[in-house]
Amino acid sequence: MTEKNESPSGPQDDSMKITVSKNGPYIVTGGVPLATSEICNDDEGYCRTWREVKKYPVQEKYALCRCGQSMNKPFCDGTHSKSHFDGTEAGDNEPFDKGAGVIRGPALTLSDNNHLCVHARFCMRAGGIWNLVEQSDSPEARDIAIEEACNCPSGRLVIKDNESWNIIEPEFEKSIVIIEYPPRGEHGPLWVRGGIPIESSEGKPYEIRNRVTLCRCGRSDNKPFCNGSHIQRHE
Repeated sequence: MTEKNESPSGPQDDSMKITVSKNGPYIVTGGVPLATSEICNDDEGYCRTWREVKKYPVQEKYALCRCGQSMNKPFCDGTHSKSHFDGTEAGDNEPFDKGAGVIRGPALTLSDNNHLCVHARFCMRAGGIWNLVEQSDSPEARDIAIEEACNCPSGRLVIKDNESWNIIEPEFEKSIVIIEYPPRGEHGPLWVRGGIPIESSEGKPYEIRNRVTLCRCGRSDNKPFCNGSHIQRHE
């Protein structure tokens, strides 16, 4: 994890890009690494860590399924055209901070944009991140709050240090991670990491952030972003 005096976005690299196609897949260009990782529980049943289970061969360009019906997941096989998938984008272009509530604790400040929640559940351990931030004069509470915020794949939760006012963010290689949660049989979103630019089907850029989650079940009403609809669908 690093502290930086800027918004939680990664360094830009124009060779890597994700383009949302109209009623079709995500077109990924620039040789973006692709992997699958699982959410792992601790002994008490709380979401705690990540475990990488598969790396895909690097491709300069590939298409990732957005409708949730491909027989070749995570890649698109053209099923969206046969099923008449409606991929209309509803995700707004407002910056993260505009939609975020703020909780200021003694050592940390939490920005929480609930609109981005994908129900990854890392924030629930040890009484929940909101209580931990309010108790952040305790070193243990401070450390757990930072860990929980940095494990949030969607970037809903962003932590700042009150003394330096720097954002505390995990360092990520530019990459895409397919999220799985075996304990509940959930097939989660595409976790876009490291500040990869995402462009709408109309050619408009979304805010570049270090952590973003894109819908891959086709059911989100916040497309192209995940809104947690996959938790009701076990494929």
